[in-house]
Amino acid sequence: MMRSCLIAAAIAALLAGCGDSKIEHDYPDPLYRHLPGSQGHSYLPKEGAQGIFGEGGINLLGGDRQQGGGSGIGVNSFLWRASLDTLSFMPLASADPFGGVIITEWFAPPETPNERFKVTVYILDRQLRAHGLKVAVFRQEKGEAGWVDAAVESATHTEIENNILVRARELRIASL
Repeated sequence: MMRSCLIAAAIAALLAGCGDSKIEHDYPDPLYRHLPGSQGHSYLPKEGAQGIFGEGGINLLGGDRQQGGGSGIGVNSFLWRASLDTLSFMPLASADPFGGVIITEWFAPPETPNERFKVTVYILDRQLRAHGLKVAVFRQEKGEAGWVDAAVESATHTEIENNILVRARELRIASL
């Protein structure tokens, strides 16, 4: 018992020593300068400073701007933007630009309040092509027991995918 208390005290002392250190103020990084008017750890690169990966840094995501890559997201940016545009009438539950997944909340069209839809879009490729996109549509109907899953016409998935692809092509053409 005494030994475990000593070990716990030693771990606590080590963790307490890992508090906020001011080492960067004593030994500033030659590549960065402190951001004026900020407190804490706000730094900007110095003019002309170059890190170990060169002027442009390292491109972990690959791709080029012409194909919609390299824009800060992990999937084709034209498909991503087109998906958001196409589903803009539905509230978003989550959107992961690095994983390429967009999930909407349930949406009940005003003309049919007893049915609701939820859509999940998967962007599977960095290239602008039809095989790089998959749409899953879920439908529920309101019954006596509450909301119950219902079948979705297979054409619905395809129609949404086509709308996204058409919008993505428009965005790409507008960017040229």
